[in-house]
Amino acid sequence: MYQFAYAEIMEEGVAVSKDREWQVLNRSIALLEAAKQQKGYSKEAIEAIYYTRRVWIRFIEDLRVPDNQLNDELRANLISIGIWILNETEKIRKRDSSNFQGIIDITTIIRDGLK
Repeated sequence: MYQFAYAEIMEEGVAVSKDREWQVLNRSIALLEAAKQQKGYSKEAIEAIYYTRRVWIRFIEDLRVPDNQLNDELRANLISIGIWILNETEKIRKRDSSNFQGIIDITTIIRDGLK
């Protein structure tokens, strides 16, 4: 009985975490979409880049923790994706790119994989 209740709590914790990650990625997508609509390096672009970088830096930090429950291959793939997104946001920040759509597309795939 006690272990059953603990298992329910653990399952609930995972569901809550996935939902929170989904919300964070959804917010990143919304900010990137708003930035894409603006001309040049706008206030929206700065906000989208800053937020998206914070999200992916945190995800990468979490994925590097040995206790992370994802399998090694998935963790490595997500870290690679995160590094790519960080590189793309840096190119946008430096005004060497305006590839908001690429970041939106990849982030959408990751977000939708959480549901």
